[in-house]
Amino acid sequence: MPGCMIVCDGGNGAGKSTVLKAIEVHLKDLGLDPVMTREPGGTPIGERIRDILLDRGAAEMCDVTELMLFGAARAQHLQQKILPAIGAGKIVVSDRFNSATVSFQHYARGISFDVISQLNEIAIGDFKPNITIILDLDPAIGLDRVASRGSELDRLEKEKIDFLEKARHGYLEQAKLDPGHFVVIDASQSLDVVVQEAIAIVDRTLKNRNN
Repeated sequence: MPGCMIVCDGGNGAGKSTVLKAIEVHLKDLGLDPVMTREPGGTPIGERIRDILLDRGAAEMCDVTELMLFGAARAQHLQQKILPAIGAGKIVVSDRFNSATVSFQHYARGISFDVISQLNEIAIGDFKPNITIILDLDPAIGLDRVASRGSELDRLEKEKIDFLEKARHGYLEQAKLDPGHFVVIDASQSLDVVVQEAIAIVDRTLKNRNN
């Protein structure tokens, strides 16, 4: 049976952690052994890069440095973890992937789409996840949820609300341009409904990979 990759993405506070855990439990209930991972991170090298990228003390990081660090972490992630797992017939489930770079570095930071496309070409070539689930939520609500958990904001979460709104727009634009690889879920709904919709998308994706 072929492997595949499912990505869950969107703004912080939209419920990604809960949805990802529910997907993991669902896949295990189906008798599958999913490979759960995240970006930036997923490998020892990627996790070290993640520490740098999200460090609240790295406010001086320039946009190009940020972009290239994401690309470096993604290249390692794909080669060391994702491709071997898919090759072994595994289901890879990732918290974020390349859609996040397009949203945050192009739409929010304003880096040329051509530059980002070139970096992604170097990092992952023509590889695409089978489906990316976007949890869509007003960034202000998302930040309130993060704050209510008592969590400290990381370097990207501490950006101005305008930055986060542009990133949200970026996710929605990507979904509009590529509906075959993106599905948007309204994350302002109850968490139970959001989880149910995400599980339904996962089931459709698993069915399609066998066709």
